[in-house]
Amino acid sequence: MRNFVLLFQCLDRRGIVARISDFVLRHEGNIVAADQYSTDPEGGYFFMRVEFVLSGGKYSKEALAAEFAPVGNEFSAQWRIVDKSETLRMGILVSAEDHCLLDLLYLWMSGELKVEIPFVLSNDERHRKIVSQHNIPFHYVPADSGDRREAELLSYASGTTDFLVLARYMLVLSAGFLKEYNRDIINIHHGFLPAFKGADPYGKAEKEGVKVIGATAHFVNDKLDEGPIISQEVEHVSHKDNRFDLARKGRNLEKKALAGAILNYVDYRIIRHENKTIVF
Repeated sequence: MRNFVLLFQCLDRRGIVARISDFVLRHEGNIVAADQYSTDPEGGYFFMRVEFVLSGGKYSKEALAAEFAPVGNEFSAQWRIVDKSETLRMGILVSAEDHCLLDLLYLWMSGELKVEIPFVLSNDERHRKIVSQHNIPFHYVPADSGDRREAELLSYASGTTDFLVLARYMLVLSAGFLKEYNRDIINIHHGFLPAFKGADPYGKAEKEGVKVIGATAHFVNDKLDEGPIISQEVEHVSHKDNRFDLARKGRNLEKKALAGAILNYVDYRIIRHENKTIVF
């Protein structure tokens, strides 16, 4: 028995759910989960995630997609079918701060995060020991803002990963890198942007007396920290919290937001539309 996911989006109209359900039925499948959302039943966009199982191994992902193509064409839809038995390969980039890296390694080791990790790459040598303890290749690339060494990053990432995670990797990737890599990249940053950009955001937040702090996980695009948001976490704070309290709470929010985004991504729960995401 094989488990597939269909991610589907098009302009809303009658009959979409019926045609998709009929397709699964005609291929001797069983729908085990279905979620849908419409921005406006009259002329809006329609989004759907359907998880279904087929018995007997009769269809590959490619064969099933070829059979579904007429349905997609009928609705002028954007869609894809994925095989959930295929494990995604996730490369991790990290700088000095290790809290997100350690959380991802724990989730992976415990089996909660079902991915392969071909490597962890860092511009900080100190992570080598903990990464090696998990029998994951570690690449030290001493990049900085003056020399981001992106050709070297690409030599490790291209062909070995299905997506990248910037687990507090503190260098901005260029538009050229994004075009050359041409796969999804997920980033995490503190939720003070754009109010507290630059160095010491927690010190700035303390000075301004904020009452809520947060963290945001998003897809990377060629505009700094403006890619489609996947996950956000927030926590109330008070005048009693100093910058160290804010930083500690912020790290926990960053771990939670990043993990949530990645878990949804590898379970194929995200549909991108314009500069937003639909997360089922």
